[in-house]
Amino acid sequence: MVFSNSFFIFAFLPVTMAGYYLLLPWRKMQNIWLVLVSLFFYAWGEPRLVLLMLLSIVMNYIFGLWIDRRRGDTVKEKGIIVLMLFYNLSLLFVFKYMNFVCGILGLELSGWNITLPIGISFYTFQAISYVIDVYRGQGEVQKNPLNVALYIAFFPQLIAGPIVRYQTIADQIEHRKESWSDFSDGVERFIIGLSKKLILANSFAPIADYAFGHISELSGVSAWIGALCYTFQIYFDFSGYSDMAIGLGKMFGFQFLENFRYPYLSVSVSEFWRRWHISLGSWFRDYVYIPLGGSRVKTKVRLIGNLFVVWTLTGIWHGANWTFLLWGLWYFLLLTFEKMTGIPQNLQKKSGKILYYIFTILCVIWGWVLFRADSVQEAFAYIRIMLVPGKEIGDSLAAFWLKDLKVLLLLGVAACTPLVKNCYHIVRESKYYVIGDVLKTAAYIGLFLVCISYCVNSSYNPFIYFNF
Repeated sequence: MVFSNSFFIFAFLPVTMAGYYLLLPWRKMQNIWLVLVSLFFYAWGEPRLVLLMLLSIVMNYIFGLWIDRRRGDTVKEKGIIVLMLFYNLSLLFVFKYMNFVCGILGLELSGWNITLPIGISFYTFQAISYVIDVYRGQGEVQKNPLNVALYIAFFPQLIAGPIVRYQTIADQIEHRKESWSDFSDGVERFIIGLSKKLILANSFAPIADYAFGHISELSGVSAWIGALCYTFQIYFDFSGYSDMAIGLGKMFGFQFLENFRYPYLSVSVSEFWRRWHISLGSWFRDYVYIPLGGSRVKTKVRLIGNLFVVWTLTGIWHGANWTFLLWGLWYFLLLTFEKMTGIPQNLQKKSGKILYYIFTILCVIWGWVLFRADSVQEAFAYIRIMLVPGKEIGDSLAAFWLKDLKVLLLLGVAACTPLVKNCYHIVRESKYYVIGDVLKTAAYIGLFLVCISYCVNSSYNPFIYFNF
């Protein structure tokens, strides 16, 4: 089930909301209700795969209790952590990477039909977060298995993030506070995310799909247009889903951390990864990079080694394909360059900072080409056309796309910045604040109606990050 279809908006969500608030005085009953509807939400597409998630919940519930009972025995605690990691990562390996590894080794899995469970990377990382945070004392162990189930399976962030850390919502599971202010903010945030997905991401998607599916037909300009469309598509797709998840969380009293902060305004690659998919970056930072020593190591070789491990794992996490691994290594090289040279912090002139910003955006776009392509060979072929066009730089296809994309590109650029938000705040703080509120309400109603029309009339509605 996806957030952007009519069944979710007009059936699942209203019923879930009604049941939740009818049980308002009874927190345990509310949590049980949320677990049940979350399991239904996940089982909607493939009922059998919900058993895998239930197994993950049960095992990590046991690991959490085991850690808590062995508190103070360092050797046994670390042994339990090793077992927990082995179990969770083995599960992830079998269902996400087994086919890929067997293909590399030339092995055939006769009789095996291993399908990728939607969202397995997200809920597995959340399960690991739960046990490690209990081990570190950053959240109390949950004696009630339903609370662990709610943390791992809560439907807003279940299948495409953000990766909610246990320490951030441990207290909210039983002691959250619902309010009309949070609920209304959640509705607004959900509409913003829905608009990003249906109006923007789905509009850029066909051009990106055509470009990456017909690489040999592209000229230099059309290749750049296709790459730019995918750059917009993946941002509005994933940030849109995150906005909807954060908004839905607010409707039920949960406060999830931000997952995107206008990443395409970043003036360096390091800053880009502090703004893009923040929950994933912070997860690898706190559970991999810092335990390895982080930046506080004695030698540069050790620092480079830590970066290599983190970005190799980041690439692999996204999928079982050489393109994802090379995409991770691409960022390893870029971030190592910035760490070793001190750029862009050492740039003093404004012109130098502007040039480095352009360099950063180009690196991000080329990275998305590698990320989107079906194979490494296709990725390099695409980038080669972008850099060294083999035929005329422009063509009729590029001219048609540019004519058709003018308004969409302007909307895309504006939506990648806080322009609209800043304009609203200026009006809100002036004597015309009433006009600002009226326009804001009208805008949300208008966006929602447009989204509903897209939702009803369009059959093309995939979420990219379901694959991860």
